Amino acid sequence: MGYPDLCHVNQSQTSFSAHCFAGLAKPMGLVEGPGGLGQGGAAATLGEDSRESEGRYEDYGYNAQLSDRISLDRNIPDYRPKKCKQLTYSDDLPQISVVFIFVNEALSVILRSVHSVVNHTPAHLLKEIILVDDNSDSVELKFNLDHYVNKRYPGLVKIVRNSKREGLIRARIHGWNAATAPVVGFFDAHVEFNTGWAEPILTRVKEDHTRIILPAIDNIKYNTFEVQQYANAAHGYNWGLWCMYIIPPQDWLDKGDETAPIRTPAMIGCSFVVDREYFGEIGLLDPGMEVYGGENIELGMRVWQCGGSMEVLPCARVAHIERTKKPYNNDIDYYAKRNALRAAEVWMDEFKSHVYMAWNIPMNNPGVDFGDVSERVALRKKMNCKNFRWYLEHVYPEMRIYNNTITYGEVRNSKASGYCLDQGSEEDDRAILYPCHGMSSQVSVFSFFSNGPIISRDTGRCLEVEMSKDANFGLRLVVQRCSGQKWVIRNWIKHPRH
Repeated sequence: MGYPDLCHVNQSQTSFSAHCFAGLAKPMGLVEGPGGLGQGGAAATLGEDSRESEGRYEDYGYNAQLSDRISLDRNIPDYRPKKCKQLTYSDDLPQISVVFIFVNEALSVILRSVHSVVNHTPAHLLKEIILVDDNSDSVELKFNLDHYVNKRYPGLVKIVRNSKREGLIRARIHGWNAATAPVVGFFDAHVEFNTGWAEPILTRVKEDHTRIILPAIDNIKYNTFEVQQYANAAHGYNWGLWCMYIIPPQDWLDKGDETAPIRTPAMIGCSFVVDREYFGEIGLLDPGMEVYGGENIELGMRVWQCGGSMEVLPCARVAHIERTKKPYNNDIDYYAKRNALRAAEVWMDEFKSHVYMAWNIPMNNPGVDFGDVSERVALRKKMNCKNFRWYLEHVYPEMRIYNNTITYGEVRNSKASGYCLDQGSEEDDRAILYPCHGMSSQVSVFSFFSNGPIISRDTGRCLEVEMSKDANFGLRLVVQRCSGQKWVIRNWIKHPRH
């Protein structure tokens, strides 16, 4: 049964009468309008009679029952640097299409994302909102969502539904295909926008269409929905291509201007804004990648190497829920590994070995099918992109390089079949022998030749294995006069010297 059509509005309106609130939100158990729990970004709690929240944490990775009680229109603290509030912007800025990707989110969280962007974006700049449903299972994300947005924001919100689960990467490409504004913003569907977020971003894109702009991220606590300020940061990554926040570059710190754009090597991935046409020209996100993980790093490498740039804007802030459970949880490590190798093979030249080292897999026959990268290699050649060494020197000089590594892998002794050199307890930090398992504690980096002894430069003695009833597994490591024992690196990989 549908809900009564109590209000007709145009898309430029951002406030509605009480009977409209009741007509749309209340039958779904949701709250609109000012006031109520969590107002101003304050922490909120439910009464002790609430018993459902534990199960819904498991479903969503945040307190969905509490979210349902917080107004879709709540305000959050303005965490912009003070100087941002004094800046003025041209009236002649490009319009933006805002794309939200979701799969099995709580309806109230999705709708709060929608309300938030409408309430905090000038109507003449917001051309459309595109909701990409990556084949959700939830019934309320079908009829209820369609009915609500069509009545509440007629003509403003489009819904794109994937007929099968595509993953975040390809879902974003579907959103790009549906977008019609000259600028497109991609966001997770569990965010809240701050005052004045759009104008500084659109200004930077208008000045240079090859810039990809990242709003500064604040945090929405998954259990109380309190909004917490995060410090200004750039977005970096480790050699496994896992993203992380890093200190802004020294030249930004030296300026002493908190409003200045922050050069960033890559992006965390929950939100970014780009010129629509330029994004197509540089190859969108890699459609050969699966689910998510690594695509955000690959985009940063590609943009910088191919003549563009990426920056964080402290004056544009978006708050984001860091969920305790991800919607694509199954085998996410595998997909992150697969996508990382794909990026490494296309963009990282001789430094790709660092990625294989980080994931503890051999470069020859790695056991991971990362697919055909020929089209991405052709794209790089067509765009005449710079090499990865240039990127490390000019964009990510903070990244530590392991160019002097000769070999890496599991280290086994000829006298102890099936046992590997491993890290002992943290208390004494001694090396031990342990059944080989291939995890990171057994990935060793040594400057010795495979199939030979490990010799102490100080004493000339060798690291060897001897039988001992008192030791774990009856084996212990000793430094003694060399007896001819040999150590072999299993699946060792030669790393190029420079």
